[in-house]
Amino acid sequence: MNSTTASTTTSRTSSAGTWQGILLLAGSCLPVLGAVLITPVLPQLSKQFAGVAGSDILVPMIVAIPALLIAIFAPFAGQIVDRLGRKRLLIIAMFAYAVVGTAPAYLNGLTEILISRVLVGVCEAAIMTVCTTLIVDYFQGQRRNRYLAAQTITTTLAATVFIALGGALGVGGWHTPFWVYAISIVIAIPMIISLWEPKAASGAPAAAVAEKNPIPWRRILVPLLVTVFGGFSFYVMIIEVSYLLVSRGIDASNTAVIGAVSAVASLATAIGGLTFARVAKRGVRLLLPLAFALQAVGMILLWVVPGVPGIAIGAVVASFGSGLLLPSLLMWVVATTEFAERGRVTGWWTAAFFLGEFLTPILMGILGGVTGVLSVGVGVVGIAAAVVAVLVALALRRDAAKAPVAVA
Repeated sequence: MNSTTASTTTSRTSSAGTWQGILLLAGSCLPVLGAVLITPVLPQLSKQFAGVAGSDILVPMIVAIPALLIAIFAPFAGQIVDRLGRKRLLIIAMFAYAVVGTAPAYLNGLTEILISRVLVGVCEAAIMTVCTTLIVDYFQGQRRNRYLAAQTITTTLAATVFIALGGALGVGGWHTPFWVYAISIVIAIPMIISLWEPKAASGAPAAAVAEKNPIPWRRILVPLLVTVFGGFSFYVMIIEVSYLLVSRGIDASNTAVIGAVSAVASLATAIGGLTFARVAKRGVRLLLPLAFALQAVGMILLWVVPGVPGIAIGAVVASFGSGLLLPSLLMWVVATTEFAERGRVTGWWTAAFFLGEFLTPILMGILGGVTGVLSVGVGVVGIAAAVVAVLVALALRRDAAKAPVAVA
């Protein structure tokens, strides 16, 4: 870890405890809410807007647009974080999220709903950027690593809960699940009371400190490019498992099997995050290449082992690797930043990761079309992950030779 990091926090930071961590983890789950809550009602939305020109593309965009907007606006959120402060932006975004998130509950036009989803993505960009920045601000050393790992665990488990909740509420019509977005108000109120604005150790205003600390592009550009691929590979299993099962002969209506395999893969991701919290002291130089290697092994197993067992085993191995991957990327890119640059770097990291998420269905559609078989397309991603694992290992070894502390 960068040796200057410890000096860039305030004395009050040391008083951050479990309650602050819980609030920040709860806020981190909201971008997942935007991605998965309404997926169970997409068929209802497709039927509702079947007469609208281009609805076959526009309706799925109701889910995809927030991720794209996070990728676009997270860097701007990072600029605001470093210049105007963390807490103010977070609270404004949390309340705005409730307003624009619930809007489709009483809107009936596809265009209006899509506009509200654009605004949801803007709010999510701010929320995710600030929550991650504050975790790094508030906590140090192994506690910081545990909370970064907990982000993976809680968001993964939250995704499972939100999908089930969206399906249950969807029984009451496609409008109903959107009311869940109001939960951000419930989280925001204790945030107002329990969170505080961290400052540089010098006590200088945030804008002045940020002005003297430009974004360290030479240090973070390669990690950001790796993060784009990591966001893509992370979401391959989440998005494609159900389609892979259907391609291997499972009936699309057999939600018991599809749900069971998806749930086990999701649990494997959470276990990977828990494992990271225990082995984080081994350092990014070991854990990040290992995470990509496990993804590679899982995806290649899924490709070459026939039947449902191949999908189940491959998905579990790859998902475990994904659980290690996300906090490893965060520790590599964000955890070693200085206070004055942290918001902007976190914003760019968030943008890179969610750009990878947005590209996942597009790239997998292309790979599936080119290879003719979805499992072969997943295997190609596995080979790419293996190559990235080797390249990252070499890059981290080179960096360690120059400045061992930075990647430990």
